[in-house]
Amino acid sequence: MFASDHPRIYLERHKDALAAALSSGQPAAVRFKAMVDDWVGGKDVYNFSAWNAALIGQLTGDPKYCAKAIAAIDRQVEDAASAVSDGKAPDVADDSYLDVGGMRGDVALGYDWCAGAMSGERRAAWLAYANQAVYNVWNPMIAQWGNQKMMWSGWAIDDPSDNYYYSFLRATMLLGLATHGETPAADGWLTKFQDKLHDELVPTFDMDLVGGGSREGTGYGVSMMSLFELYDFWEGSTGQRIADLTKHTRASMLSFIHQTVPALDRIAPTGDQSRDSTASFFDYHRKYLQELIALFPDDLLSPRAQALLAGSSVPQMANQFMYAYDFLYANTGVAATSLDGLGTAYYAPGIGELYARSGWDKRATWINLIAGPYTQSHAHQDQGSLMIYKDGWLAYDAVIESHSGLPQETTAHGLVRIVDGGKTVEQEMSEDPKLVALHRGAGFLHAAADLTADYKKSPVVQKVQREIVYLQPDVIVVYDRVTTRTGSQQVFQLVSPASPVSSGAISTLTGSGHTLKVQRVIVPEGTTPSVFSFKASGSDFSAGFRLDETAAGGDNRFLHVLSIDAAASNVAAAGTDGVTLTVGGQAVTVHFNAASIGGSVTIGGKTTTLAAGVDTLPE
Repeated sequence: MFASDHPRIYLERHKDALAAALSSGQPAAVRFKAMVDDWVGGKDVYNFSAWNAALIGQLTGDPKYCAKAIAAIDRQVEDAASAVSDGKAPDVADDSYLDVGGMRGDVALGYDWCAGAMSGERRAAWLAYANQAVYNVWNPMIAQWGNQKMMWSGWAIDDPSDNYYYSFLRATMLLGLATHGETPAADGWLTKFQDKLHDELVPTFDMDLVGGGSREGTGYGVSMMSLFELYDFWEGSTGQRIADLTKHTRASMLSFIHQTVPALDRIAPTGDQSRDSTASFFDYHRKYLQELIALFPDDLLSPRAQALLAGSSVPQMANQFMYAYDFLYANTGVAATSLDGLGTAYYAPGIGELYARSGWDKRATWINLIAGPYTQSHAHQDQGSLMIYKDGWLAYDAVIESHSGLPQETTAHGLVRIVDGGKTVEQEMSEDPKLVALHRGAGFLHAAADLTADYKKSPVVQKVQREIVYLQPDVIVVYDRVTTRTGSQQVFQLVSPASPVSSGAISTLTGSGHTLKVQRVIVPEGTTPSVFSFKASGSDFSAGFRLDETAAGGDNRFLHVLSIDAAASNVAAAGTDGVTLTVGGQAVTVHFNAASIGGSVTIGGKTTTLAAGVDTLPE
């Protein structure tokens, strides 16, 4: 299974195809090599990885590439040795060994792909450094550099849902593959990688991440691109396929497609967005899908994912340090088809995300309802939150307008916020919030979320449930059941780039060439609307507004009709928990049960009962 001689990593099965792409002048190959040539020639290339030059060296046989790669990695190793001699930890230990995968990856790939150009002395120095770093990762309480103990926290070494974990796996896997048969430690690293994969990652993903994606949100969750790369590199190195060990891998391709808004220029901004608070489509998102397409070239979903990349705002890598992946994955044999024909709604229960859209054209309406486990530090207090997109954001997450990309509080999201004693009641981390109803019918999508568990530690909150009926393409009926103790407040809120204008029972938000009308059909007596400006609230925000509708605590019900560009007309209450309206020329009535999940929807005279239970939606 493991190659006996160098190169051991990836190239035994891919070298011929990559070399052919270079010699034939394939555009991605030419662009990649030109960038590497610039670096070898002395130009500064931001965030360049030395393994890029080692790869070209392997494919061309020209020794100058490995010579430059070895020199660059030598500097890393020598700097580390200097730090250790001064009694300090080297840079690889910074931020709880976050970059050990990238830095040790350079060492391992350079060692493997440039082995013939290295002296025995340098090889020994590289391996001593790399082995110590990986040892320290998995043994935080007895970690040391030189003769000094340098313990660290051990953050995420047992948490496959955390982005750090994939860096740790990368360092371990690549070091084991590169040095197999050469050092006593190598087989231990290969065993460690496989044990972590089989005993931790696969069981966790199968239990916690059904439907794909990451509980860290879309910002830190894109780090799974590195995990998928490991699946590909392992298969390319050993012939053993590990991508299929968990259904999470393939499901992540489908969930990512649905996370991408119709314009194909940004993703759902869930969780911390520290690199780019606007969640704009980036090279990392491109790589995420490229890896999955390469892993599943014969899957019918892959040509659709290829179509998304081709139609996206990043049809090729924009940053030089990412050019390698356009080269590696230019010849998967997967031709782009079309997104048309995919189901227009998707639910990923592991991350608690429901996505729905009116179609697959770039001007479609897209909505997102969040209802699921809240367990990761980069996730937000956004359970029950609603986002709406059409040619731009109409209702979103305030993280987009933040400088930090880190506002986690309920104040930043479109949900019902609970206030007691002048303070917002926080959502607590919990596995229990979930979607309790999901049904698709002719012209509608019904979903209901029970979010009460997010407040289980608070004596203030007894019930928080949100139920929606999405009437395609542009109307959403939202029903909230909220029970809190007397003296508290309940605030229905919607976050938007537009400042709401309220008149009577209607608040209007205008942006992206469209108007979102928020109509209060049934609300607690005394409910008052107001507008909150994020920019005026503090230095972290540059823009954004929040529509607040504040009601006194108690056992309350809110029923709103949200419609885009006057898509709903003749809106009127129907009893105490229902609404009648006209949508697309048809009469529609939606009723909800006051005390429990469910109700009914009548469209064009046909009535469908709505009840608890989650259906499997077609792909």
